[in-house]
Amino acid sequence: MSGYLIVGLGNPGLDYALTRHNAGFLALDYIADQQGWPLNAEKWQGICGSGRLGEARIFLLKPQTYMNRSGECVIRLADFHRIGPEQILVLHDDLDLPSGKIKVTAKGGAGGHNGIRSLIQHLGTADFVRLKIGIGRPPRNEEGQGMPVERYVLSAFSEGELALFNERLPLISEAVELFIRHGAAQCMNQINGRSV
Repeated sequence: MSGYLIVGLGNPGLDYALTRHNAGFLALDYIADQQGWPLNAEKWQGICGSGRLGEARIFLLKPQTYMNRSGECVIRLADFHRIGPEQILVLHDDLDLPSGKIKVTAKGGAGGHNGIRSLIQHLGTADFVRLKIGIGRPPRNEEGQGMPVERYVLSAFSEGELALFNERLPLISEAVELFIRHGAAQCMNQINGRSV
């Protein structure tokens, strides 16, 4: 029987709850709720859950180590359950995609994302699947100045951004099911390009 690990990236605590950097946490909460998979156990410095989809055993994980140390938590769960990198799907925010855009990729670099960088470091490979949730870059004024990226990602979604994000949650949930049932290639083929 195969096992899969779905990781949502974010920062713990109420101060970060609705920030752009917590898009992965929010998406995982939605998926857990939709599937009826409890996400409430505390283990490996994370909030964990599990369930089944067909014959597959699914593990859910929200690292509680803060973003730049996410890999410490992920590697412990993956090692314990013998889950290989190709069976890991990571949900995370992405500055290079506009708000409302969703993109699945099978591998790649960190792209400046500290959580992804930590996963690559601890897993020893970049060959895990990512579901990127677009948050766009900070808007710029006429002088070309904008909010620093570090502050922007830790700021709350605007009302419009949150509405777009909520509209995309069913598509994110569908992507997770496609990944588990049919693999990364089919997931990318069916999901990428379906959001604005």
